[in-house]
Amino acid sequence: MGVFSRLGDIVNSNINAMLDKAEDPEKMIRLMIQEMEDTLVDLKSSCAAKMATRAEMERDRDTLTAKVDRWGERAVLAVERKRDDLAKEALLEKKQCVNQLEFAEKDLDHYVHLISECKGNIAQLEQKLEEVTLKHKMLVQRSIHAVEKKRARSMMSNATGAQAVMRFGELENRIERMEADADLAGKIVENDLEREFSKLESDNIIEDELAELKKSMNKATNKGAAGKNTADKTDA
Repeated sequence: MGVFSRLGDIVNSNINAMLDKAEDPEKMIRLMIQEMEDTLVDLKSSCAAKMATRAEMERDRDTLTAKVDRWGERAVLAVERKRDDLAKEALLEKKQCVNQLEFAEKDLDHYVHLISECKGNIAQLEQKLEEVTLKHKMLVQRSIHAVEKKRARSMMSNATGAQAVMRFGELENRIERMEADADLAGKIVENDLEREFSKLESDNIIEDELAELKKSMNKATNKGAAGKNTADKTDA
């Protein structure tokens, strides 16, 4: 079933009002475009046929014009030859051709008017088709934008929802555990290094204390031996 019933409905239609009432505006526009394109094809075909008929009528008019001129010349020739009877016959034929020519010119003028009107209808229909096509493009873009807008809002809603908060919390906990593990590993390395240096430092202290002890003991030993020698000399 077509959207329009005749050409006047297309040209005089309020596209916006029709779309406002439509349950599926995009489908309605597609139907409009299809019907307009079909009507445009019919109009152009009809106009082409009228233009072909006009061309044929122009040839008939030119033929009648030539006949009028020819019978006029014959009438003059008959008068010059003193043949009034033939002159009358020629003038009668000329009159018939003139009458036919008048009808042909009227018909031709009528077809010229029809062709002009047909071309005007084609121009109006093409303009309306361009308007509807533009509406369709805009509607498609609005539909795409609406889908993208809905998707963006859905993503924002998910990003701010409880599930997203939970995911972010889990991610934050995982990162904190990774950081804690890294800190613990660093402390372990630091403690191991501290123990190694503490051991070295402790070994040095023990060595120093041992040397000091040996030194002190050597002094005591030497002092005791010197005292004994002195006593032995005194007894002697």
